[in-house]
Amino acid sequence: QSRRMHHLIQDLMLLSRLESIPQPAEKEVIRMRPLMEMVREEALAAAKGERSITIECDDTIALKGQGGEIRSALSNLAVNAARYTSEGDHIVLRFYQDDNNAVLEVEDSGIGIEPQYIPRLTERFYRVDQSRSLDTGGTGLGLAIVKHVLLRHRAELKIYSQPGRGSTFCCVFPRSLIAPINS
Repeated sequence: QSRRMHHLIQDLMLLSRLESIPQPAEKEVIRMRPLMEMVREEALAAAKGERSITIECDDTIALKGQGGEIRSALSNLAVNAARYTSEGDHIVLRFYQDDNNAVLEVEDSGIGIEPQYIPRLTERFYRVDQSRSLDTGGTGLGLAIVKHVLLRHRAELKIYSQPGRGSTFCCVFPRSLIAPINS
């Protein structure tokens, strides 16, 4: 219980900081593959049982932003995917550029989410299934943190899900935050 309380306090402090400061102080060029590999290990550690987590990363681009915040957002999404999937399920961490944006995705083959719950997922402490809160060990603030990190980076969160077929959480960043990488 003390560990849960510690995580709750940490998440509340982070969320408060994200809400009170409108934009990140500094922008750094974030190479995504190393960050994604680190987050992959965190998600595997959080999973109960075996998960397959693959990384698909466009290594010709990077993201401009606050590295710690982007890592926190991706980590929250990946750890959620690990917690809401079953042994043997598959998770993909993906970073790519489309015509207008940089996109960072976490896709899973887990339980999925009913459409009526999706609009409320980024609310503080909101849980689709209250009975799972102790099972998953989360604080109920992860997706609120993701939302605020993205707002600070002028990005948005798009959620696609089908019950029984999994979910995809897409962080869509504006073209202005894409940094080309010259090999």
